[in-house]
Amino acid sequence: MGKIIFYEDRNFGSRYHECMGDCADLHSYFNLCHSVKVESGYFMVYDRPSYMGCQYFLKRGEYPDYMCMMGMNDCIRSCRMIPMHHGTFRMRLYERFHMSDFQSCQVMDEWLAYKQPNYMGRHFYLRPGEYRRYSDWGGMSSRMGSIRQIRDL
Repeated sequence: MGKIIFYEDRNFGSRYHECMGDCADLHSYFNLCHSVKVESGYFMVYDRPSYMGCQYFLKRGEYPDYMCMMGMNDCIRSCRMIPMHHGTFRMRLYERFHMSDFQSCQVMDEWLAYKQPNYMGRHFYLRPGEYRRYSDWGGMSSRMGSIRQIRDL
C-alpha cells in the first residue's frame, strides 16, 4: 500500500488530506495544495479530475513547495498509486521513422515516458495496455526522448 498526504500550505501547514490509493476527484477534500508528503509507494498526481491533464511523478519523500520544484500550479485534482512490479518489464513501440518518434505502443508493465532525453521534461505514466496514438497516453506529439521502467526509480 502507498500513502500520500496533501497539504494546503507550503511546508506541510494548514489542512491536509491523506490518501492510500487512487482518487479520481480530490476537489472535495481541498481547494489548493502547496506541499506533499509521500510516505510510501509511488504516485502520479494530475492537475485535472479523472487522471487527466498534466501529470507529475512523485516517489517517497517530502515536497515542501512542490510547485516551485515542478512548475505545477496549485491544483491537484486526482492521484493514482503506481503498483509495485517485480519481474521483467516489457513494452513494444511501433515507430514511424525514428525510435524517438513512435506512433503507438503496447505496454505490458508500468513505464514513464519523458519528452526529452536523459529522463528530463514532461513525463507520462504508461500503464499496461494498448496506446494506438500518442493522445491516448496524454502526449501532445509522438516525440519521446527517453523511457524508464518504474522500478529503476
